[in-house]
Amino acid sequence: MADRNTRIVFFEVHPWEEEFLRGALPGTDLQVYPDPLDAQTVARAESAAIISVFIRSRVTRDVLNRLPDLRFIATRSTGYDHIDMRAARDRGIVVSNVPQYGANTVAEYTFGLILCLARRIMQANQRAIRGDVSLEGLEGFDLYGKTLGVVGAGSIGMHVVRIGRGFGMSVLAYDVKPQPLLAEVLGFRYVALNELLEQANVVTLHAPATPDTFHLMDRARFASMKPGSLLINTARGSLVDTEALSWALDEGILAGAGLDVVEGEELVAEEERLLTSTGAEDKLRALLRHHALSRRANVIITPHSAFYSREALRRILETVVENVRAFLTGEPQNVVDAGGSCLSGGKSR
Repeated sequence: MADRNTRIVFFEVHPWEEEFLRGALPGTDLQVYPDPLDAQTVARAESAAIISVFIRSRVTRDVLNRLPDLRFIATRSTGYDHIDMRAARDRGIVVSNVPQYGANTVAEYTFGLILCLARRIMQANQRAIRGDVSLEGLEGFDLYGKTLGVVGAGSIGMHVVRIGRGFGMSVLAYDVKPQPLLAEVLGFRYVALNELLEQANVVTLHAPATPDTFHLMDRARFASMKPGSLLINTARGSLVDTEALSWALDEGILAGAGLDVVEGEELVAEEERLLTSTGAEDKLRALLRHHALSRRANVIITPHSAFYSREALRRILETVVENVRAFLTGEPQNVVDAGGSCLSGGKSR
């Protein structure tokens, strides 16, 4: 059982977040750091019973083995693929997440990417900045009457469905846990993944990263998509085989892609990890492919920022504080396990 004097260490904390946390957790032995938790920074959490991390941290089995007093991990994200859940389970370490904080936030961003691609907004902006006011090559297409395919109909996916219906789109969804009542209320249909890919003009991914969803979008699945369609990924980069995506763009199967996440993104900001991380060569190749994609006029890449609104960030901290308080009272909440469903629940943010 933890008590209020338990050592708590937060990683990846901005100054405004520190102010909030110290006000919300008074009387605790709280330490905060701006850096992520990894093999190089783990010593800062020595003797900690509780740690809180965000998506840049890498909570591996080796890291956990260096924290013998650790009992609780509060991740400030919905997903938890940055935590070795099996290692945590083996140690009896409780892990909690933030199940909902930005479902509407990510869904709205998703449609921002869709609209930018469908109406060629980025190209129009760049042309106007150059003083070129011609319309040639800027013809887009209406969303009204088109078919939207939502892969992973958890909380984020459901908000995407709702917005899509508001645009007058027909909506198809694929999820391992269908909710027929919601489908009836919101006016969409559950279908098999192959049927969704064949019929949708826009496919948007909202599934978690699991072994089952790794490279969910491979060359075979891209080949089954409607020619001229769009792919949006605001979930996890590992869902999409980057080489297959490039092929689909070259073949004209995809008219464009909007990517808030890419394979190897964990290395984009910290290239030095290429020298020490497992599978570094494969990740480097993925990173280079990412840079190649960024040079395509019909691809929009953003830096894992779909969740990044002031309202969502505040909700994250509020929920994490509630999770820590609940653990301190012996009644942990929002607990996740080492398994996890295949396509339900949305992304890791």
